Amino acid sequence: GAVMAVPAHDQRDWEFSEQYGIPRRQVMVAADGGGDGIDKAAYVEKGVLVNSGQFDGLTSEQAFDAIADYLNDQGKGGRHVTYRLRDWGVSRQRYWGCPIPMVETKDGVKAAGRYPVRLPEDATVDGSGSPLKTMREFYDLGDGRRRETDTFDTFVESSWYFARFCCADSRRKMLDERVKYWLPVDQYVGGIEHAILHLLYARFFNKLLRDEGLLENDEPFTGLLTQGMVVAETWYRKNADGAVEWFNPAEVDTKNAKKGNNGKIIGATLKTDGKPVLFGGLEKMSKSKNNGVDPQTLIDKYGADTVRLYVMFASPPQHSLEWSDEGVDGAYRFLRRLWSFCDANEAQITWANDLLRTEDCADMSDYIAASEVGRRIKLLPDSAECRRETHALLKKALFDYERNQFNTVVSACMSILNKLSRLDEGETTPDKPWVVTEGVSVILRLLSPIAPHIAHHLWRKLAYGEDILAAPLPRTDESALAQKTITMVVQVGGKLRGEIEVAADADKAAAEAAALANDNARRFIGGRAVKKVIVVPGKLVNIVV
Repeated sequence: GAVMAVPAHDQRDWEFSEQYGIPRRQVMVAADGGGDGIDKAAYVEKGVLVNSGQFDGLTSEQAFDAIADYLNDQGKGGRHVTYRLRDWGVSRQRYWGCPIPMVETKDGVKAAGRYPVRLPEDATVDGSGSPLKTMREFYDLGDGRRRETDTFDTFVESSWYFARFCCADSRRKMLDERVKYWLPVDQYVGGIEHAILHLLYARFFNKLLRDEGLLENDEPFTGLLTQGMVVAETWYRKNADGAVEWFNPAEVDTKNAKKGNNGKIIGATLKTDGKPVLFGGLEKMSKSKNNGVDPQTLIDKYGADTVRLYVMFASPPQHSLEWSDEGVDGAYRFLRRLWSFCDANEAQITWANDLLRTEDCADMSDYIAASEVGRRIKLLPDSAECRRETHALLKKALFDYERNQFNTVVSACMSILNKLSRLDEGETTPDKPWVVTEGVSVILRLLSPIAPHIAHHLWRKLAYGEDILAAPLPRTDESALAQKTITMVVQVGGKLRGEIEVAADADKAAAEAAALANDNARRFIGGRAVKKVIVVPGKLVNIVV
């Protein structure tokens, strides 16, 4: 590799300077002031600039812009973004793809042919090559002229199909005025394999179409979500001829799996013949490794909602998902528990919803806020705390939806159901139906995009409305989040010694007094004098002796 001449902040340069005694000057330190300097290794992380003159104290991001501006003002440099498209082979020797409208004459001259060119629908694809090459009625145009039998790579179509979707029924124009309304695409979701070539070519096509006056937007996509891959176990066996044979995980018996010295599985047996197979690690699901899972089998066993819920819950969408049959079963159990809870509380939920409609209130927040009917509900402490926790989880779930963290949205729904279930186990009081009714409506609306079938059915069954798709997203009631008391940690000499309950608006003096009065804290203080008391509002009190 090249020597960059920054021995304090490039490890290879640091090793070079160490070997030849070259001095090092540190110009970047950790933002929190931590780290061991550059005596033992180069500092290669981002941080804050030092020993950098007028740029001292700037973060890495701030310094990037400030230095670029400085160089630009001095006429010594500036910002420049470059893009490089690779040479792109667009033709493929296969049937599935857009026909290439080129014609070759008997003299070998190629020229554009007449539009449109349609693929014959009676072709036989047998895997021995493109059937177009053998279909004389397709390629022979007479007079020695021959139509091109290669087709475009599917990258060509997928680089602009999103624009055509906006006006797919247009027969006279490639793109019509509807693209102005629909484009650019709000959210692009694709695998990591699309992150380089496909996105670059889609941008290239978009700018070409823009320059030709067919589009007005400069960029094709506003948001990008690069999803992770689904990985699963791989199992194989080497045959006598050295060929590798891959087996589907469903065919392998791992009950008495063979493990290595580190405790990890290295082998198992095949269910059909009982002979050993080797563990090939976790790999992306593929036909070549025979480690795919048939979605239809799972749908037949658990239903589509369970499969959707598991995929959304098992991992953040940007990360790889390690497939687990036990995980699918866990998603199924949650949906069954939700169904059972709704079934057990159907009478009180439908009663509450009917009353809400009678009072013309959109939800429980409106009902409580209404001056006259609100006096009918007085939430007891357990119910008030359950409602507070529900709205706290709702607030986070709505935030997580905005950043595509669907796994934590599902987790929030599970937590809300747990809290409602615990509330329902206690003594029945007049306030409980309202908290349960509101909590279930929150769960169903949050789950609707993920498990649409069960959410829609329960929404109608419990008299929330006819169609959950017509219901707005649940809203957070900030008044429900207000806490009268909070729990603070008490430390003595930096070690945890107890907890105290104080008013949510308690000042430092009140928190300090409560901590000093705590029995366990007093025991660890003993007869020693208290030097000082450190109060971190809302979190902890540390007594220094």
